[in-house]
Amino acid sequence: MEPPSRSLGWLGSGAEWGLLCATCWEPGDAVRCFDKQYEYRGRCCNRCHPGEKLVSECSDTEDSICTPCESGHYQQSWTKEKHCAPHDICEDNTGLVVKTHGNATHNTVCQCRAGTHCSDTSCQTCVENQPCQRGFGFVAAKAMARMTSPCEPCAEGTFSNVSSKTEPCHPWTSCEEKGLMVKVKGTNASDVICESGRRSLLSVLIPIAAVAVTFLVGIVVYYLVHRGKGPEENLETHQPTEEWEDPFPVQETLLRGQPVAQEDGKESRMAEQERL
Repeated sequence: MEPPSRSLGWLGSGAEWGLLCATCWEPGDAVRCFDKQYEYRGRCCNRCHPGEKLVSECSDTEDSICTPCESGHYQQSWTKEKHCAPHDICEDNTGLVVKTHGNATHNTVCQCRAGTHCSDTSCQTCVENQPCQRGFGFVAAKAMARMTSPCEPCAEGTFSNVSSKTEPCHPWTSCEEKGLMVKVKGTNASDVICESGRRSLLSVLIPIAAVAVTFLVGIVVYYLVHRGKGPEENLETHQPTEEWEDPFPVQETLLRGQPVAQEDGKESRMAEQERL
């Protein structure tokens, strides 16, 4: 504990203090004190600094006496109070944890554990969060503001693809920053899908090239097939046909009413035989 201090503030020495007090009031008139002073028994006494508490008021011979707040207590404003306020205690069994530790000028700040939120505006106890569904994100500020529901729909440009008690909405991936192109636009429940600009161009050029190659191959095959058939067709059309001539022509004669083939030169002999 630090020893008590006399709160002179900006007022200076005792002589100056007496002069000031003389200007503060006159007998029979209302006492008018400055902002960082307070009226006590017809005189203006200095208030204690933030982080201090009053030990004794000023008198005709002494200024206000102040002392720092004891451990675990605070005073956040200029005061004439003789007691500092105790820090809040974040009870673990109620689900509260310390967000900011208190000091001589500020109170301790409590908050609910992750996955829980304040049960009411006093935030003395915490209750479990309901999972935020896909397309909704957990908003820590709403839980800190002691709202009953910390879930909020994901705004345009953000998404949440999980059901969670703690996950916020995340921004869409920026394809442009990665030098890519947007393949599928994002929604409140899904991220953007990016693709390479070169790959996108190839996906257009490859089918066109395939069609062109197929067309050229067809033309070449057609040309080769018809080119191979040309000479054969010409030979069949223009090559003269040679007919074999029998050196001994066969002639047909009637033998007993039936045609009989005879070679030339034998006709006379057969006729002679028939006559015999």
